[in-house]
Amino acid sequence: MTDTIAEMRLPTDELRDDIPFYTKVLGMRMDMIYPADDPRIAVFSGHGLRLRIEKGAPESPGTLRILTEDPDGFADGQRSLIAPNGTRIEIEERHPPLVMPQTEHTFVVRRLKDQAPWIIGRAGMHYRDLVPSRLGGSIIASHIRIPDGGPVPDMVHFHRVGFQLIFCIHGWVDVVYEDQGDKMRLTAGDCFIQPPEIRHRVLEASDNVQVIEIGVPAEHVTEIDHEMTLPTPHLRPDREWQGQRFVYNRAEGAEWSPFRLPGYVCRDTTIAANTKGVAGVQVVRRGQGAPQWAAHDTDILFTFVMNGTVTLEGEGRDPYPLEQGDAFVIPPGMRTYLSGPSDDIELLEVTLPGTFNTTLG
Repeated sequence: MTDTIAEMRLPTDELRDDIPFYTKVLGMRMDMIYPADDPRIAVFSGHGLRLRIEKGAPESPGTLRILTEDPDGFADGQRSLIAPNGTRIEIEERHPPLVMPQTEHTFVVRRLKDQAPWIIGRAGMHYRDLVPSRLGGSIIASHIRIPDGGPVPDMVHFHRVGFQLIFCIHGWVDVVYEDQGDKMRLTAGDCFIQPPEIRHRVLEASDNVQVIEIGVPAEHVTEIDHEMTLPTPHLRPDREWQGQRFVYNRAEGAEWSPFRLPGYVCRDTTIAANTKGVAGVQVVRRGQGAPQWAAHDTDILFTFVMNGTVTLEGEGRDPYPLEQGDAFVIPPGMRTYLSGPSDDIELLEVTLPGTFNTTLG
């Protein structure tokens, strides 16, 4: 049985200068040096990396990034160094704190008929951007579809994120989650809340399954977990990840109650309660009475038209007739009016935070 290893080759002019730097400053181990009488090559290993430093090698010195949980205790706290052989060394946090950008409030309307491009993303999924400005990086809202049904080439992974919603609008998808039992099938009208860093894997999907995915902040890291196997042996429905619980909310059997806007009713997905107010998610339909002008004071209010038609009116703006597949963002303080809803209107409203005030009139 033979081992296979990989080395990264870097050049040097004088190997004797590199040895103390890579071993003492960077804390790597020298595994090999030759020839003995006039060394030209040395091999170092450490921090998950194997380096071959070779005198006269044709490559450029490049950049070496070292990620550590204690950057202040590594290399005497220096964050940027130049090795004797010219390689740039950057010292960074292994798990930097999640940065929530300041929201750049703006009125956004995104129409399906505008033919925004579909981009092929992770695991072969197609992504359509619903908020291109990302509101300054504070949110990403994606319309995601998987054209061909069957097994999905996904791996166990997790997201370093503050909030993440998966809402199914067409078809079905099977997903398995850490500590939540066997696989669960998400069908149209159902949603998952994926707490920060919960491990999960997409298993299989129907033809043309479509979901709306909301992530905060817009840019966040997805990491593969090569060690965990799903499903996990324990069922822990009350477990929290950074104060949030996993939510599997189903449309079937839902109770409807008056919505914050007159003329509409809604069903609560329990997401505000299970995220401790980080976000709220409501499904909205036509109710009794006449719609009215209104304004809100939450930071982000995103709405997606899942079915039917409605007209979005805003102060100082032309009316926007909206239909299935359209989306909009209303900034805080802006008076708007959802007029002329069709009987089959169905909206998905996502707010961050989940508790806020609405002013009518």
